[in-house]
Amino acid sequence: DHIVMEFVLKPEHGYVPLCVVASWFVHHLYMSMKVVFARKKYNVQYPSLYADAENCPKETSRKAFNCIQRGHQNSLENHPTFLVMLLIAGLTYPITASIAGACYVVGRIVYFEGYATGNPDRRQASAPLMYGGMFTLVGCAINGAISLLSSGSK
Repeated sequence: DHIVMEFVLKPEHGYVPLCVVASWFVHHLYMSMKVVFARKKYNVQYPSLYADAENCPKETSRKAFNCIQRGHQNSLENHPTFLVMLLIAGLTYPITASIAGACYVVGRIVYFEGYATGNPDRRQASAPLMYGGMFTLVGCAINGAISLLSSGSK
């Protein structure tokens, strides 16, 4: 009816929470501060999430701010999925998951910085790192789940 398994944390599992903390610094400090500085530079006041003609009359300033804000917002939208995949994958494959997680986080920086140039097409340079990291995490999570499910049939 149920599977009794023992789960042993090895020293290499420590890389997974380090990756979680690194992603927090990137998303909630580094990118957030860039948005704060952009708010001051382009005079976009809270509670406005984006710049519009009313709160930022200069079109080039609107685009510049909105690209910075959108890069951060997109990263935040994807952060929970990344964390769940990292933690699930890290249970079975801590080193692979941590390397993939680090690739994803570095890819997110490249994504954000590319978007922040004001040319949204420049965010595409992050795709190999970011998606390579995420798809590796998804694959590890799936493989770990299949291994767990198949262990019950033995």
